Amino acid sequence: MSEQDIAALRADVSAIDDQILELVAKRTSLSMRLGRAKRGLDRPTRDFERERAVVARAREVGARVGLAPDLAEELVLTFIRASLQAQEEDRVALSTRGDGQRALVVGGAGKMGRWFVRFLSIQGYTVEIADPGGPVTGFRQRARFEDGPLDHDLIVLATPLLPTAQLLDHLAVRPPPGVVFDVGSLKSPVAAGLRRLAAAGGRVCSVHPMFGPDTRLLSKANVIFCDVGCPEATHYARSLFQPTMARLVDLALDEHDRFMAKVLGLSHATNLAFADALARSGDTAAGLTLASSTTFDAQLTVARRVSNENPYLYFEIQALNPYGVETLDQLAAAVADLRASVVDNDVNGFVERMTRGRRALAG
Repeated sequence: MSEQDIAALRADVSAIDDQILELVAKRTSLSMRLGRAKRGLDRPTRDFERERAVVARAREVGARVGLAPDLAEELVLTFIRASLQAQEEDRVALSTRGDGQRALVVGGAGKMGRWFVRFLSIQGYTVEIADPGGPVTGFRQRARFEDGPLDHDLIVLATPLLPTAQLLDHLAVRPPPGVVFDVGSLKSPVAAGLRRLAAAGGRVCSVHPMFGPDTRLLSKANVIFCDVGCPEATHYARSLFQPTMARLVDLALDEHDRFMAKVLGLSHATNLAFADALARSGDTAAGLTLASSTTFDAQLTVARRVSNENPYLYFEIQALNPYGVETLDQLAAAVADLRASVVDNDVNGFVERMTRGRRALAG
């Protein structure tokens, strides 16, 4: 085969890629129309029975045309996620929740701040950013939040925990007329400020999006709402996420960090310890994947995501949670007991610990 033949085949492959992308775009557009039709009939956006049927059909067709069923399923699931994302964004945009309203996102140049800037813009808010980190294209920006009036309908504090506490204290001196909420991963460092602002008459609550800034589709994602004595503000914050497919969870402010010690602290620590143990071993992930298992690959994927996050934020999540050290002690004790079972050749102890863990995961 000549170089000319190879070039011609590559051109054919590229042409097919173009056709596939055009068809995916057409599929997504049809899905948006379908989503609007379902909303008109007051039907939920997701139809899991239908999704299972689509996946089963894809595996069947894949096998018939010589495509691996797993690959066919993976492709169709990608199409489904793209359609759901388009339907969700369309639903959020059509809600017109923010039409005629103004929002200020403090920390709007940061990763999570940018997520809220985009999310609120889709809903029709006129968004302004307060962040010394620099402007975000397309939005008004001020370096400090106090460098202008705070007469917005909504103020989102997408800032690190300790600066958030200081901002809340500042706002409590002269509460703004709009709704205020933070989006911190912990609530203990900001609880006093939240309550001071509420006591001063501020319309305030606390929100914790349980997803990262790269998230586009909120299906199966949790958003936690902590009321601090102003149900009106909590209702307002919840209404922002009502058009999405996120699960909206109410949690007492004083209970939040106890949950997060396990949900965030334990999971982060486990993956960071995994990555550190790997580094101490002298082996590389790339080298080990040559003989890896499905379990190792899955763990490696999660550990990589955790290790690539902001280390200062992850330190705050560990160090500023009053339940954090207790959880780390439980993790250390579990690893020590596992080691003892192996060193002492204690098969019964190993089985007991594994059984206990299985029961906990099943419950």
